[in-house]
Amino acid sequence: MHEPHLDRRLFLKGTAATGAALTLGATTVSTASAAPGGFPDYTYVRTLLTPSRLAYNPTGEIIFPTVRGVYDKLRSPLGRYYLYYAPHDAPGGICLAHGDSLEGPFTEYPGNPIVTNKWSPHYSVSHVSSPHVMWNADAKELWLYFHGENTTTRLARSTDGIHFTYDKVVLTTSMLPAGTTETSYARVFRHDLPSRGARYVMVFMINNRTDHRDIGWGWSADGRTWTFDQQPLVRHGDVGAVNVGGPHLLHRNNSTYVVYNKDKESGGDLMITEVGNDFSRREHLGVLYNSRSAAPENGRAASPSFGTDGGVPYMIYEAGERLAGSIAVARG
Repeated sequence: MHEPHLDRRLFLKGTAATGAALTLGATTVSTASAAPGGFPDYTYVRTLLTPSRLAYNPTGEIIFPTVRGVYDKLRSPLGRYYLYYAPHDAPGGICLAHGDSLEGPFTEYPGNPIVTNKWSPHYSVSHVSSPHVMWNADAKELWLYFHGENTTTRLARSTDGIHFTYDKVVLTTSMLPAGTTETSYARVFRHDLPSRGARYVMVFMINNRTDHRDIGWGWSADGRTWTFDQQPLVRHGDVGAVNVGGPHLLHRNNSTYVVYNKDKESGGDLMITEVGNDFSRREHLGVLYNSRSAAPENGRAASPSFGTDGGVPYMIYEAGERLAGSIAVARG
């Protein structure tokens, strides 16, 4: 393993930390680069979480993993890494698992769900889901973005990654053009946009009355109050899909990329588009990860979260049919 501060530097930037060579201080780690943008080919390693094996399993399905290294951020964490996930269907519930390696095993937190669909006096909704947790270095807190209903994305904050304090609504359909029906599955990243006075970027899924889902984006100075582009960042038709979703930002070779999934009927793969550091580019580079027909993917990979462990790049993602899959890990 590399020194913890090196892992942290790579992990917190929300990058893939991959390519032909990773320079870590005086150490260079070579990896295979074959995917678009100089990213590696990720290969499935194992399944990390299966709904039927979880104590909290109200609906038989789980989605949208987010993994964070916490060993150098929290006092006495349960493990080196926290893995957040959720059922989607009602009642949902934001859940936590912990482990000491990105390859697992991960242990379910016995107090799941850590956030439920009722949080008086803030909201009472049918479900909460799609947890994205960001380490906010300014506040020295873990910030949880999650949706419930599909029209609304909310923020909660924590100093231990388990117990959260409600903050506010950060995104609703009313902030997008008329006819928008869903704004959900948001992920937030530390990313400077000086021309917009912003230090954070959000990417998320948009739906409208046509029932074709696109990728939207917004920017913020503080991660709490947001401005949203009224045009999609990636349109489903741009990449030959019926729907796209599950976006994640990556940074490499002084450029920025968004990775997202196609619906299974359109191939079920993870795609990558270069947007540039100022989000002015729209270069669709093709498939980052080709979903396998074999179990557990069964032709669909979605909602990836990226990190490194000892200089090795990993991707943790949904594997399988929507609302009938598991959480898996692939190694670059």
